[in-house]
Amino acid sequence: MSYFGTDGIRGKFGQLPITPDFILKLGYVTGRVLIENNDNPNRKPSVVIGKDTRLSGYVIEGALQAGFNAAGVDVHMLGPLPTPAIAHITRSFHADAGVVISASHNPYYDNGIKLFSGDGKKLTDEMQDAINDKLQAMMNPTNDDLLMPIIDPSQLGKHTRINDATGRYIEFCKGTFPYQYDLSHLTVVVDCANGAGYSVAPRVMRELGATVIPINNKPDGININADCGSTHPEGLQKAVLEYDADVGIALDGDGDRIVMVDETGKLVDGDGILYVLATQGQSRVKGVVGTLMSNMGLELALQNAGIEFTRAKVGDRYVMQELAANDWLLGGEPSGHILCLDKSRTGDAIIASLQVLAVMQSEGKALSELTEGFEILPQKLVNVRLNQMQDPYEQEELVQAFDKAQATLEGRGRLLIRQSGTEPMIRVMVESDDEIECDVMANDLADKIKAVLG
Repeated sequence: MSYFGTDGIRGKFGQLPITPDFILKLGYVTGRVLIENNDNPNRKPSVVIGKDTRLSGYVIEGALQAGFNAAGVDVHMLGPLPTPAIAHITRSFHADAGVVISASHNPYYDNGIKLFSGDGKKLTDEMQDAINDKLQAMMNPTNDDLLMPIIDPSQLGKHTRINDATGRYIEFCKGTFPYQYDLSHLTVVVDCANGAGYSVAPRVMRELGATVIPINNKPDGININADCGSTHPEGLQKAVLEYDADVGIALDGDGDRIVMVDETGKLVDGDGILYVLATQGQSRVKGVVGTLMSNMGLELALQNAGIEFTRAKVGDRYVMQELAANDWLLGGEPSGHILCLDKSRTGDAIIASLQVLAVMQSEGKALSELTEGFEILPQKLVNVRLNQMQDPYEQEELVQAFDKAQATLEGRGRLLIRQSGTEPMIRVMVESDDEIECDVMANDLADKIKAVLG
């Protein structure tokens, strides 16, 4: 079995695999893999470890550190910082790996581990497989050998705390904003989701001159993502209107997702942000990578602007792969993972927001004006729960129904049928320029799936 999902290892704290003993083993085996791949015998491998604001992060942080040190790896502790900040500092420290302790937009009782390679990108499949193999051997021992052998105590790793990590990242973010501009004319509401960006996001905006109104910036260990942030932007929309602000910015718990709110209180999601950056950014982009969940309105708007568009599987890992394949720089997801590869190697909420603010400055327009050419098509999503998972495309009756629906939507909408990766559920999504048709078609197809598959 693989302990790694599409975005690292994640689960409820206190239940496998997110338990202190498992995390200790994870740190140890990851350290051993780094040592085996170390091509410089004159230095120990090193890792940086950062986290979001969940209470369980303290326990996981300590267990990881102990595991790495026991393996003979040095550890640099960063404390609470956004995921993209940890990726950046991994590179700037020339560390062999970076570790993020976070469950992103999940509730506080979940937590997880993401691993970066030394260049600040997602861990290679080969490295991940090597770690997983050692984990499996350690979790299922076949003999009485020591599971965590310490060959020589003089080779143990040590740990240090990096006190200026926040300042380093703030300067990096500011460096992606055009030097000839500032934000002194803007009032910005920043919803920090009580997460990893609670300190740095308001400071970046403030140091660039903006009048900043931070909300949900007082984490207590359990209020991360609680009715706030990018997954719950209603409070931000209300605050923008209440404070007569020019724009609102909402991060998620680990600071790699962003949604924005214009001065009228209208939500601008990841699709809208991609539209603004692609069509009105300072440099013309050749193409944009979205995902299967990107609204067809984005595809049509980019088509009208003469910009290529392609879809990747859901997940920023796959968006990154498609960008590399096409040699493009801009991509992302409706949920707010935005990749601006000319500015950062990972999805970064703060950096993405700064690029939108730079467009507002260069064009002299409000966010609502920048999105005038972009219309989201009506969308309906229906989840069909089954007694057991079955592939709907194995049933000819259903395939015919899907083909008929797709033919009806041709050129003005689309159909997406997806199997859930975590539960026996089929997701039916319909987009159409006709809202009533969208709703009726999605429910009719869902009823047919339920009738055929049970």
